[in-house]
Amino acid sequence: MTTANDAPFTLSAEFAEAIPQMAVPWHGEDAPDPQLVILKEDLAELLGLDPTWLRTDEGVHFLLGLNPQPLTKATAQAYSGHQFGQFVPTLGDGRALLLGEAHSTDGILRDIHLKGSGRTQFSRGADGRAALGPVLREFLISEAMHALGVPTTRSLAVLTTGRKIQRGQVMPGAVLVRVATSHIRVGSFQYSNIAGGIDLTKQLVDYSITRHFPDLVPQLSAPSPQLYREFFHKVLLRQAQTVAKWMRLGFVHGVLNTDNTLISGETIDYGPCAFMERYRKDATFSSIDTQSRYKFENQPIILGWNMARLVETLIPLLGDSPDEGMNAAQQELGNFNDLCTAAITKEFARALGIDASHKPLIDEFQQLLFLHASDITTVFQSMITNSAPPKGFESFIQEWRSLDPDVETMKTINPIFIPRNHLVEHALADAIDGTWDSFEELLNAVTNPFDEDAGTPYLARPSEDGFEENYMTFCGT
Repeated sequence: MTTANDAPFTLSAEFAEAIPQMAVPWHGEDAPDPQLVILKEDLAELLGLDPTWLRTDEGVHFLLGLNPQPLTKATAQAYSGHQFGQFVPTLGDGRALLLGEAHSTDGILRDIHLKGSGRTQFSRGADGRAALGPVLREFLISEAMHALGVPTTRSLAVLTTGRKIQRGQVMPGAVLVRVATSHIRVGSFQYSNIAGGIDLTKQLVDYSITRHFPDLVPQLSAPSPQLYREFFHKVLLRQAQTVAKWMRLGFVHGVLNTDNTLISGETIDYGPCAFMERYRKDATFSSIDTQSRYKFENQPIILGWNMARLVETLIPLLGDSPDEGMNAAQQELGNFNDLCTAAITKEFARALGIDASHKPLIDEFQQLLFLHASDITTVFQSMITNSAPPKGFESFIQEWRSLDPDVETMKTINPIFIPRNHLVEHALADAIDGTWDSFEELLNAVTNPFDEDAGTPYLARPSEDGFEENYMTFCGT
């Protein structure tokens, strides 16, 4: 077993040390036959981890959360959450572990976090395990989102455990090793608010500032309501910028609960998610979103709702009196819709290669996408390649071309390859059966989304008519 003298790296436990009330020491579940099946070597190197060592038996044990200190000081984090609008006071990492934080080679502190690592005290009767299919889905789509420039958690590795688990059907058990700049959620603040009141919430805010907003750190020596207003404004801005990218790419998250909203603005939890091939306001692909709460057009609205739940916990910090704090909260929150509108306009302007001042034309483009239920990915590619415009877009294309759009920049923003649903399902089915060619082919394409040589033309085409009509995704963990 690795000892302190020969450990190949050191993880820190900054969150657990700063907020011990929200971090329960734990370890991963023993696996009967653990196998490392995917390792993102460039991400390992960014984290300062040796890919060669990670492939050893000890490395695999580390990735399963089984190593003792000094390699890991693993904890299960506590948080609350509104799940589909219903508040659950104690959720927490019921099938997850924070192994610790890595000081990455780019100077950014990042969490190394597991999904499917077994039961914790937050499991609430569940088995704490994950199935291979959903784990591979998250690996594939999170890495695609990163390649597309979307703020996101990333995926370092996938391991199988040697167990068979029941999820509708019997599937191989698996663990995902996930990476994020932190796992501090809106639900974290909801938990701190009920578990320790404003004192614990202030601890969490101050730690969050050191972690995510270093430009605000000098103000921590003499904190003021203005500091905490600036903190909340920056969180709002990150949410707006992230959701704008989702809207521009036609991405439907599917489960935007407050426990799945990171204050970093990174996208987390790729269970019931999908990329649309028909641009529709009412698009939803989640089997558990029976009321379409998280449908495509609602995403900015829901994030605003989640931000309201966040600011409710901050009100005592935002003013010298309750009334002043409430007024500051309402003022900041009232700006969120405008922040989202501006961010979405900017995203579409970049994608169209024009200036954001052409908002009426940008709005027209979005309306045409909805009107014709277009595949936004191929629409952009037709514009880049100057091929025949899609039906209904003719007059728009003519006006757009008169603006002399920056087509070269468009090529770096608009993907050729996305994780199309039919391709994802085929790749996952093959991988679960032990055939990895289609998964590896798709992974290479979607992690090089702007390079036409990264995949075959087939991987760039929409599915056959009707595939998306009844398509549903499942959490599966």
